[in-house]
Amino acid sequence: MNISFVWFDIGYTLLYMQREITYQKALREFGIEAPFEDIEKQFHLTDKLFMREYPGFFLQPREVFMPAYLGIMNYRMGLSVNLCELNNCWETIKKDVSKYWLPFNGVEEVLLALKKRSIGLGVISNWDCTARDILSAAGLIDFFDHLVISCEVDCSKPDARIFNLAMQKASVEAQRCIYIGDNYYDDCLGSRKVGMNPLIINRFGSLGVEEIDDCPVIHRLADILNFIDA
Repeated sequence: MNISFVWFDIGYTLLYMQREITYQKALREFGIEAPFEDIEKQFHLTDKLFMREYPGFFLQPREVFMPAYLGIMNYRMGLSVNLCELNNCWETIKKDVSKYWLPFNGVEEVLLALKKRSIGLGVISNWDCTARDILSAAGLIDFFDHLVISCEVDCSKPDARIFNLAMQKASVEAQRCIYIGDNYYDDCLGSRKVGMNPLIINRFGSLGVEEIDDCPVIHRLADILNFIDA
């Protein structure tokens, strides 16, 4: 595999949001204590459910998808809480968080290692106009040679057009690209349409992605170096 360019998704590939602690604090306002580990697991499984069963749902405005998402989350947690009140409480708590999106441990080290190998780096992401600000706040934006954000190019994954636009920007051939993301249905199937080499990252082993049998699954971002070195 002669790789010269690696493309990344943003959410839950490079960055995570502090939703577990926000949800935990919001539940406490209703007198409910829930273990952090249980919350983390159920968020992961709820993500995978929506990726699999409701493609494109997260591209809707937050006020559209969040009540449905929280409803499923509460159901999985075995909780009955007023969704509007819980969502309002969540938003109030969130305002006090200075950096809601944070890079996963080891992300900067992996990006530096790829740079040292003279590998180009880019982002292809379904995101709104906050993408660049979030990457800047996380201290990552300067690592990337190209950013292709759905709201800026009027197309989104898994549409082949967004991947083709990225390759045109970078003047790179598909077979020399790796695309890594956490959503099999957007990231693997979309990038594969144009001939890229997809990787799915799933930090919970096989949990939530048991149906995937035709795409390599890695459990930490550093594992990408093994594919390139091979």
